[in-house]
Amino acid sequence: MAGTNFSVHTSGHRGRTALSVSAIVIIGVVLGMILSSNLHLMQHSTAQVSTNIIETGPYPLVEHDGKIESPFVSVVDKVQNAVVNISAQSRDEVPWWHQRTGISTSSGSGFFFRKDGYILTNNHVVEKALKLTVRTASGFKYEAKVVGADPATDLAVLKVEPEEEITTIPFGDSDALKVGDWAIAIGNPFPQQGLDRTVTVGVISAKGRSQLNFGQDTPDYQYYIQTDASINPGNSGGPLLNLRGEVIGVNAAISSPTGGSVGIGFAIPINLARAIVPDLIASGKVHRGWLGVYLANITEREAKRQGFDAVHGVLIKSVIENSPAEHAGIRKGDVITGFNNQPVDNAGQFSVLVSTIKSGQQVPIELVRDGVVQTVTAVIGDREKFASAPAKTKQADDFDVYTWMGMELLTFTPEIAEAVSAEHIPGVYVRRVYPGTVADRSSIVRGTVILQINNETIKTINDVELVERQSRNSSRRIPLIVQEPDGTVARKVLRP
Repeated sequence: MAGTNFSVHTSGHRGRTALSVSAIVIIGVVLGMILSSNLHLMQHSTAQVSTNIIETGPYPLVEHDGKIESPFVSVVDKVQNAVVNISAQSRDEVPWWHQRTGISTSSGSGFFFRKDGYILTNNHVVEKALKLTVRTASGFKYEAKVVGADPATDLAVLKVEPEEEITTIPFGDSDALKVGDWAIAIGNPFPQQGLDRTVTVGVISAKGRSQLNFGQDTPDYQYYIQTDASINPGNSGGPLLNLRGEVIGVNAAISSPTGGSVGIGFAIPINLARAIVPDLIASGKVHRGWLGVYLANITEREAKRQGFDAVHGVLIKSVIENSPAEHAGIRKGDVITGFNNQPVDNAGQFSVLVSTIKSGQQVPIELVRDGVVQTVTAVIGDREKFASAPAKTKQADDFDVYTWMGMELLTFTPEIAEAVSAEHIPGVYVRRVYPGTVADRSSIVRGTVILQINNETIKTINDVELVERQSRNSSRRIPLIVQEPDGTVARKVLRP
């Protein structure tokens, strides 16, 4: 991932203020008094055993088997052997008209979550890999296969056939996290230097970070945990842990104005992974819920108009015809404040909540309409079925959206070009690509401008609709000429 002021897995160190000699002496005296007087200290549960917390210095200390040590020690002892190094060989990306190819190798991290060899990691660690090699803490190497991958959340599941006893890490509850909680990151930074299973420590800096830009690899579903535990090159896919030795997040990226770690790292909440991992294992792809609305974050003005005491919730900009939302009675202008008995904070979080609900499930939705609180029930639909069906809808701001081959398409007007900071050319703009669809499998990304389809010049979504009718029920490949988000012109092929 790369984008303005954002980079992935770059290095840096957080400075720690050293204790003065006098402070150390005082602490030693206090510890001696506590231990010699046999005081009863508050019990605290760590990863393995109950220990006595001694609050002193920049970190708490614990008494364990008569020794004073960091509470992170028992966590690391318990889980570090579950962390693996992932080496991915992939073909260098070159323009399609070039004949030469090359092989490059990149590295990342992952961790076992099942004894039979299942590993959780980031999608961007394994994406487009020709060969994957997993090296465990014992030094064993295994060839791994991708069981399932999900670019929309940047998560992937690998499988190896282990010939050793496997250590696993249990899933925790990322919804229970509080800002200020301790966080421990383990991964394989700077793999060329052999720094396996490096441990860094920090706190949960924030929850629910969304609308972050990492370039072409930016996940659609974002509800990141932010931490100041250092995340460096090669840490991608490694676990973020709590003091019970449970994984609470999958380390993914950092924000940095310099390319180095500045204490702003992001991890994918483990509860999001928990919701999609069964699908990835069972079918290799994720089956997502669909409500059928277009959203906007609520403004301060709208919050005041609705009588809210805080700016929270999502505004319904428009409702798609014959969608679950329309059947539930949701209208344009409604403000959704609760979904499936969980409070709704913003559009990013709401999209994640909807996506994790299975098709056919009934879900209560709390909304506010003209200052009156109401509760409706929606039967969630299947996003993949919606994405694969051609459909034209109108947004609240009166521009048409055409859905085709898993893409949401707009006529690329000068106004849209200005809004996305791009040079205007005649064509149609890819606003969204749904995971697992024909467009996604053909490496179409959002921000692409389609110039030709089936050798026909495309200037508006009406042109796309005409081509779609002509090629309907055809299983032949559909060639495209597109302008990539970086401005290069390329040839793509859709394979229905």
